[in-house]
Amino acid sequence: MAFASDDIVEPERKPDFFSSLKKAKPAKRKRRRGGRGAAAPRKKWRPANPNHRTRPQLLVEMLQLVAGWFPQRQFVVCADSAYGGQSVLRHLPANVDLISQVHPQGALYGPPPPPTGKRGARRKKGERLPGLQAWADDAASPWQQLAFDQYGLHATLQIKVQQALYYTAGKDRLLTILLTRDTTGKRPDQRFYCTRLDWGAREVLSAYASRWALEVTLEGAKQVLGLEDPANRLPQAVRRTAPVALLLYGLIVLWFDTVGQQWLRFPQRPWYRRKREPSFQDMVTTLRRKSWEEKLAEVVPPRGPYEKWLASVVEWAARVG
Repeated sequence: MAFASDDIVEPERKPDFFSSLKKAKPAKRKRRRGGRGAAAPRKKWRPANPNHRTRPQLLVEMLQLVAGWFPQRQFVVCADSAYGGQSVLRHLPANVDLISQVHPQGALYGPPPPPTGKRGARRKKGERLPGLQAWADDAASPWQQLAFDQYGLHATLQIKVQQALYYTAGKDRLLTILLTRDTTGKRPDQRFYCTRLDWGAREVLSAYASRWALEVTLEGAKQVLGLEDPANRLPQAVRRTAPVALLLYGLIVLWFDTVGQQWLRFPQRPWYRRKREPSFQDMVTTLRRKSWEEKLAEVVPPRGPYEKWLASVVEWAARVG
């Protein structure tokens, strides 16, 4: 019996699992943006905030405000290297002078030479002066030795002084440049500048060392009074927290300087027996001790069988807080 080819029907085959794996094509891996060999993703452009001001700009604004309040007074501002660049030095009010640091790689130049009478623009700066290390190693300029014994600076320093232009920061403004070296090697060699040309090395370095009082104030307000603990977000809380903490710091120091120092008592520490100057923590501890003595005196007589016990409790409470 013959059949036509069109009449042949093949049975339906079920797909084989292993055969489907062989026939399946591997999926193409997408290339990640920013990977090796790929172009970096473009940053979304955002317009600059017109109200944003940097810290140096805020400092200049504050100096202009204070200088405008007292136009007859001459101010001297001591700032670290973050505020010693062109953003501050070129915008100082007329009655404000600045003492700050020269960048370790900063270039100094001599004053411009007098006009020669030839055609062309006059030179704005002189020859480039030796850098920090070359100036320190220069035997032609001898070191001067100055001893300091003040709050924030107890050391003997070797000094070199010259007048030069810090052109990158101050343009053509002539500055007094000081190179300092600690004889004990505890401090690195540093260069300072001062806009007051009539000040000597001792006056400049003594004024700059007075910044240590500000550093200690911020450290005490943050770690002892807890200024760094609040996570304020509301504008009113931000405006109140720091002023209140700094006001409290000033009141404690004023109290200690007036009457509190007579009750100062350093703790017994065998590893630290040479302490002579009280820290802010010692001032707060003295204030706590006197406060606890007054509170407990209302309950327990200070003189009597509980005198030693009361003294131990007061000391423990003053140290703990």
